[in-house]
Amino acid sequence: MQAYIVYMGNKRDEVSTSSLYTSMLQDVIGSHIGPESLLYSYKRSFHGFAEWMRSSVFPNEKKELHTTRSWDFLGLPIPKQVDGKTIESNVIIGVFDSGIWPESDSFNDKGFGPPPSKWKGKCQASTNFTCNNKIIGARYYRGNKLFEKEDIKSPRDSDGHGTHVASIAAGNLVNMASVQGLGLGIARGGFPSARIAVYKVCFGGCYDADILAAFDDAIADGVDIISISLGGSAKSYFTDVVAIGAFHAMRNGILTSTSIGNEGPDLGSISNFSPWSLSVAASTIDRKFYTKGISINTFDLKNKTYPIIYGGDAPNKKANVDSYISRYCNDDTLDKKLVKGKIVLCDVENEGTGQLSAGAVGTVMQGRRPTSASFAFPLPAAYVSLEDGGNIYSYMNSTRSPTATILKTNERKDPYAPYVAEFSSRAVPMSPEESSGAEFAYGAGNINPLKSANPGLIYDVDALDYIAFLCGQGYSTKLLQAVTGDSSSCPKGTDRKVFDLNYPSFALSTSSSNSISQVFNRTVTNVGTSTSTYKAKVSAPPGLSIKVNPSVLSFTCLRQKLSFTLTIEGTIDRQIVSASLIWDDGTFQVRSPIVVYAF
Repeated sequence: MQAYIVYMGNKRDEVSTSSLYTSMLQDVIGSHIGPESLLYSYKRSFHGFAEWMRSSVFPNEKKELHTTRSWDFLGLPIPKQVDGKTIESNVIIGVFDSGIWPESDSFNDKGFGPPPSKWKGKCQASTNFTCNNKIIGARYYRGNKLFEKEDIKSPRDSDGHGTHVASIAAGNLVNMASVQGLGLGIARGGFPSARIAVYKVCFGGCYDADILAAFDDAIADGVDIISISLGGSAKSYFTDVVAIGAFHAMRNGILTSTSIGNEGPDLGSISNFSPWSLSVAASTIDRKFYTKGISINTFDLKNKTYPIIYGGDAPNKKANVDSYISRYCNDDTLDKKLVKGKIVLCDVENEGTGQLSAGAVGTVMQGRRPTSASFAFPLPAAYVSLEDGGNIYSYMNSTRSPTATILKTNERKDPYAPYVAEFSSRAVPMSPEESSGAEFAYGAGNINPLKSANPGLIYDVDALDYIAFLCGQGYSTKLLQAVTGDSSSCPKGTDRKVFDLNYPSFALSTSSSNSISQVFNRTVTNVGTSTSTYKAKVSAPPGLSIKVNPSVLSFTCLRQKLSFTLTIEGTIDRQIVSASLIWDDGTFQVRSPIVVYAF
């Protein structure tokens, strides 16, 4: 039997109770459905329910969980101290993840006053978990009640992912933070004076019913931002609980920031992409940790060399392990007598525990994993490509007594940063000249936190704009209402409104054999100086004509709105071409990427 979600939309009167939901199901499915089948009753911010059923609207699918220099690299200065009495301390960030470890120095509440008066949430305290004035609320969700032995039935983090994500968003200043001396500096979040509300929706995996319940609570609790670093396969908006929850958050003035996915570098691999949320990829910074190979190796072998052995040549025959299995170096697969005191070459990356328990002094692992991420291991270790691994294996077979050493990691400045991590779509330099995928490979670019607070112009958008966008994508009224949760309908004349969503970017798909002709309508709002004149600057590749009308926007006051059209005409000689529009008043430069691609 599967759990299914029946989503009914915006708040209704209080007659919409769990007994009514059960009665509805009994009418449709049969009297065998009882109240014990109810997993959740969503009623604080929108209405719906999740029940154990054999079929229904959409299934309760399982999703998966998707640093001291990062914020410095982005240009956000380190505050002198965390001040719990600033405007920032009234900001509440809701973190949907695997929970949090409250004892971490990142979440100490020294200097913080009581929670903001707008906070309506709660703390599911237990014998092993309490909140404070930094972590002002915490809940956990497991509607199906299916817990594993290792699961912690509280908001406490048993995975580490949630603690990591929360500290990146709003961790306090932690001095002298490092990994055994590497990366020494001040660890801190982007907004260290902000408060944190924890919504633990992940116990190994993260179920849709639990995620939707967390959205229901977080919106009513009074959070300002929702951070959600998890996802599954790409799907339609009306069956995507992250998109649905984020839509309701947007209607309540709450920004939802989502991870874009970890399935790169394959094409079309993003999983969270609704236009009403902020989709964020992982990029590199200008600090890189170097070993001979890829790893965070804090061990120092003092350049001493040791015998090196191939895992496939050291099977644990006492445990009936053959060389085909031992080459992966998993737990209890290696012969301790053959491996002890040696460096072992393995045909896969693992946690290193098998090599360590067999007495290895170090390990070299080879594979195809993207090289833009490094991990630490419990013994000296290096991760290398299959090509380099093959060269090492060839060397080992060329001499009777092969030896090797593993150097301690050192840090250097990376002159090519930033580029998008391979697991987060692509790994390239961020420019159309260097990447055939253009903005589809690396997005709109790295955020500039300081300039984003004073951008000059904004492309404002509201729920009605998004409704017109969905209508332009061909959604029927029924499917539209599955996302909006109200009586919205598609008015006539919205067939091509998908191009007119007031978004600060322009994307156009076309047949490579066709001549291109498309008009985009946009409206910008002045938030810079009260009197200003912006001129349009367009860069376009050969074959394309991009015109802006009017090409000059003159503002006479703040919050004034002015509209313009952008027309693209011509042909392209590549699958994807990149262009841009910049509105420039001499003080502010407001850039919009333009991408045209052939299908």
